[in-house]
Amino acid sequence: MIRETKNIQVGAGVAIEEKEAPAFWVGRVPVYGRAILSPMAGYSDLPYRTLCRQFGSAMSYSEFVPVEGLLGKKQNRYWSFLDYEEGERPMVFQIFGNDARKILAAAQRIEEWGPDIIDINMGCSTRRVSGRGAGVGMMPQPELVAETFRLLTHHLEVPVTGKIRLGWDDLRNYIEIGRILEDNGASLVAMHGRTKEQKYNGEANWEAIGELKAALSIPVIGNGDVVEVADIERMMVATGCDGVMIGRGGMGNPWIFSYRDKETVTDAELVRVMRDHGQRMADYYGDEHGARLFRKHLKQYVGERESFVEQVDKLVRLKTMGAVLACLDAIIDETS
Repeated sequence: MIRETKNIQVGAGVAIEEKEAPAFWVGRVPVYGRAILSPMAGYSDLPYRTLCRQFGSAMSYSEFVPVEGLLGKKQNRYWSFLDYEEGERPMVFQIFGNDARKILAAAQRIEEWGPDIIDINMGCSTRRVSGRGAGVGMMPQPELVAETFRLLTHHLEVPVTGKIRLGWDDLRNYIEIGRILEDNGASLVAMHGRTKEQKYNGEANWEAIGELKAALSIPVIGNGDVVEVADIERMMVATGCDGVMIGRGGMGNPWIFSYRDKETVTDAELVRVMRDHGQRMADYYGDEHGARLFRKHLKQYVGERESFVEQVDKLVRLKTMGAVLACLDAIIDETS
């Protein structure tokens, strides 16, 4: 099964690769850049990943996929979550589960689809995932974590990584889990500086990210509360981490990967990028489905810009991407 679609130009990543040394390595895979779009369900799909890569995001992480959705004989909707374009490399497939053997079986299958890296999600805090011992639900089970990574690194050719949190509320065992990952062959650890119970509330604990980095010899990526350009450097300095993963701060804001604050983006630039993103959605998802999925992105792009309140109210009611793109073209003409 072909896991790629048409090629695009992802200029920033290619140019950096040709001219500069890697920022860090994931096993044998070089990474050119420090700012990385975080894997986010419903947001880090192929259209938005490729746009962010064009702006400078250094890696592509797929949306996370349950291993059960990858083990059947028939193709299902989860398989499409792992579509990618060649220009996205290094491409990371992220999966989750609660059974080491099933995780291995799924990883062996998708390794054939051409990822550069396979990542195990041990950070998702939603009840439907963590409540069954997957996502951050793996962190209270160090034996399961050790078995999973021991099997993966023994049987796979591509590097294996893990994304974790501080832990499960009072059980903040991120140092223990990080060392288990490294001891069992992991090539990188990414950590969101919050516990399972915190979800996305309160402040992210950057000090803990620094402690994890100091405890490990493999690269560590920090995640949490990076919402503007200055936060990227602040996290790097505060933690010593090798890269910075940007989640909610990157929603509707690909400019952050070019180290440009969104406040400096003109209305005309904003609409042109929205139009570019919309075209990618239309090309990938089709006319009606693309329009439905694009609505949440429209609201993220516009945010509190009063000049676009009326336009967004109109755009989110449109039922086809053709109509959305035509409306955006009209707005571009007005703002040019």
